[in-house]
Amino acid sequence: MQSKFGANSTAITEFILLGLVDTPGLQPVVFVVFLFAYLVTVGGNLSILAAILVEPKLHTPMYFFLGNLSVLDVGCITVTVPSMLARLLSHKRTVPYRACLTQLFFFHLLVGVDCFLLTAMAYDRFLAICRPLTYSTQMSQTVQRILVVVSWALAFTNALTHTVAIATLNFCGPNVINHFYCDLPQLFQLSCSSTQLNELLLFAVGFIMAGTPLALIITSYAHVAAAVLRIRSAEGRKKAFSTCGSHLTVVAIFYGSGIFNYMRLGTAKHSDKDKGVGVFNTVINPMLNPIIYSLRNLDVQGALWRVLRGRQSLA
Repeated sequence: MQSKFGANSTAITEFILLGLVDTPGLQPVVFVVFLFAYLVTVGGNLSILAAILVEPKLHTPMYFFLGNLSVLDVGCITVTVPSMLARLLSHKRTVPYRACLTQLFFFHLLVGVDCFLLTAMAYDRFLAICRPLTYSTQMSQTVQRILVVVSWALAFTNALTHTVAIATLNFCGPNVINHFYCDLPQLFQLSCSSTQLNELLLFAVGFIMAGTPLALIITSYAHVAAAVLRIRSAEGRKKAFSTCGSHLTVVAIFYGSGIFNYMRLGTAKHSDKDKGVGVFNTVINPMLNPIIYSLRNLDVQGALWRVLRGRQSLA
């Protein structure tokens, strides 16, 4: 550690990530499980992306956003899990200060884009069900690209804001993080300086960057539900709701785990529950998304089968 704040305090140049388990005998098990989860997640999401690219039936706005979501899921798990696996192999728990902030930035960047893309997908379902006559013009390819670019721009601003804010804090010891990746709540606990402004910033920006999209999603689906309930045939209502069920499931999991993780900053000590929520955010969510979106979708299942067999659709 290098002296920076005076004779009685030193600046932290690296952090120690304790990881998921302390028992050495369990670490090989954790390595195998998370390596398998990583390979399944990357393979599943890339398969969804390949299916969307090769199947003409899936060249629609909804699947355009789903393809982008698959890329984000691959990125999200890649930001956290490979570095954890490398530490398990090397038995080295330290991570440089700058590498920790870099991981934090990219994690919040990808999660932020995920948040806005889920909102764009809800808006797409609203237009498809409530405005079918103008759907093709209101959700044109230009509009789709604009929504994706704006999502990246807003998420970049959010991630950069939090990273710069955390970089202004002093870390002079201890430097042990009871987690398997670097995130805001754990770093707040280690700061030698006041984190009150940082926590207020997290809540304020979180309300804008997450609360607003959630409100838009709820509003969109309130209109969708009202429109579907006006459909007279039970088969028509079932078909309309089935196109939204997968997305609503992903939204519930995404926001549920996120709220639990970041709304508990007032607790004096973070427990192992935070590790469980972290696993949910970085591993379970990205791994479940391809399953959720393909489980009841015959078009996706057919396209996936053709991808796995190495044949493109003839349609």
